[in-house]
Amino acid sequence: MTTAPTHVFHRQLRHALPVAVSGQGISITDASGKAYLDASGGAAVSCLGHGHPDVIAAMHAQIDQLAYAHTSFFTTAVAEELADQLIDTAPAGMSHVYFVSGGSEAVEAALKMARQYFVEIGQPQRRHFIARHQSYHGNTLGALAVGGNAWRREQFKPLLIDVTHVAPCYEYRDRRTDETAEQYGQRLVVELSDAIDRLGGENVMAFVAETVGGATAGVLTPVPGYFKGVRELCDRHGILLILDEVMCGMGRTGTLHACEQEGVVPDLITIAKGLGGGYQPIGAVLAQSKLVEAFRQGSGLFQHGHTYLGHAVACAAALAVQRVIQRDGLLSQVRERGQQLQALLQQTFGDHPHVGDIRGRGLFRGVELVADRASKRWFDPVHKLHARIKSEAMAAGLMVYPMGGTVDGRCGDHVLLAPPFISTPAELEQIVARLAVAIDRAVAQADIGLTS
Repeated sequence: MTTAPTHVFHRQLRHALPVAVSGQGISITDASGKAYLDASGGAAVSCLGHGHPDVIAAMHAQIDQLAYAHTSFFTTAVAEELADQLIDTAPAGMSHVYFVSGGSEAVEAALKMARQYFVEIGQPQRRHFIARHQSYHGNTLGALAVGGNAWRREQFKPLLIDVTHVAPCYEYRDRRTDETAEQYGQRLVVELSDAIDRLGGENVMAFVAETVGGATAGVLTPVPGYFKGVRELCDRHGILLILDEVMCGMGRTGTLHACEQEGVVPDLITIAKGLGGGYQPIGAVLAQSKLVEAFRQGSGLFQHGHTYLGHAVACAAALAVQRVIQRDGLLSQVRERGQQLQALLQQTFGDHPHVGDIRGRGLFRGVELVADRASKRWFDPVHKLHARIKSEAMAAGLMVYPMGGTVDGRCGDHVLLAPPFISTPAELEQIVARLAVAIDRAVAQADIGLTS
């Protein structure tokens, strides 16, 4: 743990942090020599683990040649190569990539693209976004406004634009016993349709959604047909579909883009985390050609920008990450390892009295904790079960991504797992075994009581 006074404004100000000094494969080692299995890839970032030689070599080569050139003056060969790579593997119709430095920036850029697109084509009256409760789209103000997590939004509400939120696709808690998964999905589409009608379809810019819900809801997978219904509804009203794949994209669910498994093509996709694997800060927006052409034929510019757009070293790192994934067949490995991880979780927690749901795709899995399986009753949030699980996991040499507020932003707990694509079956077994210890120790602590 850090013992000397710190001048870093850490996000947690009451707890000392261990000092990370090295990383290799799926492990990070602290200053005391303790190793931690990185079962969450940090925040679903480290898709190739730590210290990958190909990525490090690419970064060295780029920084020796050119580290930085501002995009108002130059493009760079490495940014052009990365854009070519991403468009070659993108959903149909995607033609351009807008590079940023992370997920929140990507979402902000996508929101601005949507607004400017409608100004460019002569529909400036479109001013509304629709998004979903319990979604997470980032912590900048625009991203926080479309995000649907009550706890994150609460103190910043006066600063946020007005956004309409509809129900998430949360099958475990919200699908009725008298409806199929498909019928549940269509009920959600009807709810979205009603929201559009209230606002007036001609006034709505975009529907914003995570293809697979991430940090705040614990890996919510869409039911069959849901996103096809959403796409058809957006097309009917001329509304853009923005899919946020910052966490679930770039191979995390077993396909490069999670929307491939839904059979839909959005107008804009935001990506980050697995794009550069944590080797450099980078994110991007993939845009359909119709948007880019509207800008080109209209004002000729996108009225937005940041200093580090298309940073050369970041692009070099991301290009190397994506080439390794393609060369080493890691997407198929994610699917295979994902099945193994699900089987291990089911074997370990399938009958656990305090595990209500195990869900996810590929190497993107969520475990929802409950006080009572039959009623799906959650632990009283006063006990902060998720924080206790994180603490016990770290003590056991395991990094996982637990969160509270799973159900409504205040109640419920889950653990998110997003191990690197390079994880071995033996490492997955270690991850699940250590997680079982952490959960049992956290639940068993004397001051953890069940909700009445």
